[in-house]
Amino acid sequence: MSAQPDAEPKFTNRLIDETSPYLLQHAHNPVDWHAWNDEALELARREDKPILLSIGYSACHWCHVMAHESFENEPIARLMNDNFINIKVDREERPDLDTIYMNAVMMMNGHGGWPMTVFLTPDGVPFYGGTYYPPTDRGGMPGFPRILISIAEAYQAKRSEIAESAQSILSELKQMEAVKPAEGELSHEITDHAANNLLRMLDQAEGGFGRAPKFPPSMTLTFLLRQYARTKDQAALEAVELTLQKMANGGMYDQLGGGFHRYSVDERWLVPHFEKMLYDNALLARVYLDAFLVTGNEFYKRIATETLDYVRREMLDASGGFYSSQDADSEGEEGKFFVWSLKEVEALLSEQDAKLFCRYFDVTEYGNFEDNNILHVDVAAESIARLMRVSVEELNAAIARGKQILFEAREHRIKPFRDEKMLTAWNGLMLRSFAEAARVLDRSDYLEIATNNANFLLRELKRTDGSKSRLLRTHKDGESKLNAYLEDYAYLADGLLSLYEATFDLRWFQEAQALIETMIEQFADNDEGGFFFTSADHEKLIARTKDWYDNATPGGNSVAAHVLLRFALLTGEDSYRQKAEQILKLLKSAMMRSPSAFGHLLCALDTLLASPYEIAIVGEPEVAETQAMIAEVFSRYLPNKVVALATVGNDSAATAIKLLEHRQQVEAKPTAYVCRNFYCQSPVTDSKKLAEQLNV
Repeated sequence: MSAQPDAEPKFTNRLIDETSPYLLQHAHNPVDWHAWNDEALELARREDKPILLSIGYSACHWCHVMAHESFENEPIARLMNDNFINIKVDREERPDLDTIYMNAVMMMNGHGGWPMTVFLTPDGVPFYGGTYYPPTDRGGMPGFPRILISIAEAYQAKRSEIAESAQSILSELKQMEAVKPAEGELSHEITDHAANNLLRMLDQAEGGFGRAPKFPPSMTLTFLLRQYARTKDQAALEAVELTLQKMANGGMYDQLGGGFHRYSVDERWLVPHFEKMLYDNALLARVYLDAFLVTGNEFYKRIATETLDYVRREMLDASGGFYSSQDADSEGEEGKFFVWSLKEVEALLSEQDAKLFCRYFDVTEYGNFEDNNILHVDVAAESIARLMRVSVEELNAAIARGKQILFEAREHRIKPFRDEKMLTAWNGLMLRSFAEAARVLDRSDYLEIATNNANFLLRELKRTDGSKSRLLRTHKDGESKLNAYLEDYAYLADGLLSLYEATFDLRWFQEAQALIETMIEQFADNDEGGFFFTSADHEKLIARTKDWYDNATPGGNSVAAHVLLRFALLTGEDSYRQKAEQILKLLKSAMMRSPSAFGHLLCALDTLLASPYEIAIVGEPEVAETQAMIAEVFSRYLPNKVVALATVGNDSAATAIKLLEHRQQVEAKPTAYVCRNFYCQSPVTDSKKLAEQLNV
């Protein structure tokens, strides 16, 4: 029973004091919700009640469905309140809890997802769980009230069985973290084997790997681009290009506003699940930019810039931070904001433009999504032009006019809900994407966005603890809170190193260094190797997990390994490389067995095994000759490189970055030094000679 928009809410619970948009969406439920905190856990112990833990996120369609069907339902809420301590968690704010309890649900059911519904003992140990439950028995699924009654009765009558089940699950959860290093050395046999396995999984017609639903495999594609750069295996490049083109031409991509939706429900990338996530667009912008560098194809450059421009337009706060996501629903309907009827298009465009536009984007009377049309491109412009008896130039002009007119009309629709919390980790991902795009595309506006973002993160989400830099996880409405996780430190350090290479401002290198040192001190497992997901001084949970896998976002250990390798090259400190190598040795067998789960880690392995370019430039950054050298470095695809710059007479950079130590200008000219394989080539003062050294 939802309150009317202007009416006083009938119910208000404790979530009204939270900042998470997802938690606030449930603040007027009749359910007596708690946030996860000591007070709620103590209440469960004191009243000897099981905990009903509900985990989701604001852009989750089925989370909204279950909220409306069950959490707004007063009789169901009464069952929950009478029998359980009810705790609601935003998985994006608390990935530590989400990881633990998702592992448990996967263990119990063989699958998981959101909304996640888990029943815990008062000590927080799971004993039963699932995902979405309907409000009544439906399609072989038990209704939520039946589940609630059964669990409540079992908790009273079968306490010993529940305790035994909980203990068994807890034991298995702790065992999941045990990973032992495989025998043998790390070698390109691993990357070759992984690439071959991925290519066997390729959908030869539609791109991507495996069957529907299809998620954008950004990290896997990035790895295959690296594989192509090293081996010149055309099959790897063809797999990347097929997938990138199919995704960008499909309904997965917002053809009017830019940016990618979360995933495709079909194999053709046609019908998406319409939410847009910050992390997807950060990772995809980067792989399209890389594809542009590899191929020179302007199409990939266009998709990368349109994606970043979407983020700037829709996801950038005035403070410099990036928002988390946009919902799939608007006005209560999934995808309503993004789809079009034939009549709507014809009413907005001239008769000729409408014909061309509708033929190009496959807009028909019958539609391809619930009587409406998701804009997508099935046929090349040249073929459409021939069919419609117009020139390609005329067709492209009509398409450009149509896109602009429909975009402006769409701006008057009610937009999907936007989750405006700003997460350190996801901001770190997007920081790196804007910084790299700024350098590659020579975009000062992108550099300004990246710089403002770094300033925001270090101002609002960093705290100084003695000599140590500590991070918080989330910021919204002027409030920063929650202890940060491994991914927050690793992603942000990675983004700051890219910003250093985009600006050569030593501050960003030093800030990254401080985060890396804290990451090692607080998260490293000095006994078994790798990094824990939570810090040494984090709230004590039932298990201390490690983030091994690259899922929707890169695993914390994957990014930690990569950033440590980059840092080792810049500083010459081998201890950083050793920590990265230890992670890779632990996951050697897993990478070969399940390459699609380790896309980013395989990139880190490629860096470890490569002969990275170590490029030191000495010169004033604003001098034309220096700029020409910098442009020469960043205009080509060199995935395994680090670049540093020192100005004449300034020793601070050379002191901090050993790659710059003892580097001097030759003949008082801007000078570049290129090193690989433990030796350095002759210093050069000409960008053409630098190009020759980079082409080796």
